[in-house]
Amino acid sequence: MSKETNRFLAPAGQKIKLKDYSTHYNGDLGKKVGKATLASIKEKLSNHQETLYAENSHSVLIIFQAMDAAGKDSAISHVMSGLNPQGCQVFSFKTPNSNEYAHDFLWRHYLALPQRGRIGIHNRSHYENVLVCKVHPEYILNERIPGYEDVKKVDKNFWKARYESIRNFEKQLTENGTIILKFFLYVSQDEQKVRFLDRINDPAKNWKFSSADIAERALWKDYMVAYEDAITETSTKNAPWYIIPADKKWFARLTISQILEETFKGMKLKYPVLPTEEMEKLEGYKKNLMGEE
Repeated sequence: MSKETNRFLAPAGQKIKLKDYSTHYNGDLGKKVGKATLASIKEKLSNHQETLYAENSHSVLIIFQAMDAAGKDSAISHVMSGLNPQGCQVFSFKTPNSNEYAHDFLWRHYLALPQRGRIGIHNRSHYENVLVCKVHPEYILNERIPGYEDVKKVDKNFWKARYESIRNFEKQLTENGTIILKFFLYVSQDEQKVRFLDRINDPAKNWKFSSADIAERALWKDYMVAYEDAITETSTKNAPWYIIPADKKWFARLTISQILEETFKGMKLKYPVLPTEEMEKLEGYKKNLMGEE
């Protein structure tokens, strides 16, 4: 990673304090320059995607987590707009349904993993189970886990085991060729307020607003602690977390695209080379086609 993008990395094995990260950093770039740079990176991402598909040995899983109104949806639409939809799989995870609750918490996320050669994008993810559920431990009771019939039993040991399950899940994926990138869009409480008011004041955006958003906003400090714990426990060398300043949407989109492009470049993807026998056949086909009248 470059020095600029590395500043957003949550180092593996270190205690993360969000106060050490900025929500409004923009690298002294202007919005116009940032948008132009993003446009050029999109072309590179498109080329990388084609090589990823052709090589067919890796998959890429991109995870987005954030507080409400941090810009996850718009980041996905802008950064991924240059990619071929046939090579992408986008999942937005909501509250589990009865069938999903009938399985372990990782089950539905296994089902949504990208195939080799494809890019998977998870808008919210298995991390909801150590974020929302940690702020609202009563939700754990819906999973009907033996020994956890009382919310008082959802203690430190429970969360320690759940973090370990997530690390093992991601370790298995990376060992089998999945590149994992995790982005926390770090928006300030003040900026969230501005965006909520915008949703309320603009009739075209009213549908984006929910009274539940206000209830969760009141638990801001609890969520920040939950994010710090989750990132600390699960940012690893092979499945890193990036804490992205999200007060300026254009800069968040640019930073995410830069990290993706650098990651693809580091994978050193190559188009498959045909065996000599197949190359000779191609030459024969070429001569036949060139000889047609």
